[in-house]
Amino acid sequence: MPPPTSQTEPEHPRVAEVARLLRAAGAAGAVTHLPDSARTAAAAAAQLGVPVGAIANSLLFDVGGNPLLVMTSGAHRVDEALVAGLLGVPGISRATPEFVRRHTGQAIGGVAPIGHPSPIGTLVDVELARYDQVWAAAGHPHTVFPTTYEELLRLTGGTAAEVGPGPSEAAGTATTPEAAAR
Repeated sequence: MPPPTSQTEPEHPRVAEVARLLRAAGAAGAVTHLPDSARTAAAAAAQLGVPVGAIANSLLFDVGGNPLLVMTSGAHRVDEALVAGLLGVPGISRATPEFVRRHTGQAIGGVAPIGHPSPIGTLVDVELARYDQVWAAAGHPHTVFPTTYEELLRLTGGTAAEVGPGPSEAAGTATTPEAAAR
């Protein structure tokens, strides 16, 4: 598989906007283009050669018609009841693809933590703090950018939160790209 590269052809408009916002915010990392789609944490980790847990999944939830972005470790599952309790609401549900596109302007599999049409309340999984560097989507399923847990909190204006009981059994065993591929 070819290594990730920087882009020389024109950017997708969403990716260009994410890159612009990253530069404006003084983010250390630049957008990286992956040779293959990375719609899952395992796919992104395999292409980057990093642990699955170092992938910051952007999961959008519907909270009574309002969006909630949960940035969670690829090795961690969101406990919807726990998050609802943190928010003091009766429940949350995974967003539909249409809801995701309407509130983020991006497609599932490439949702960046920034660059949405309107601000979205964000929880950032404390499990991501285990990694010196994490990778988040950059507006398209073929793009990611490196960041840190602290920078992710700053970029999103997010709140650090325990969004699950710990790394999931299934994901916890797949902490390397090789294990994820099994």
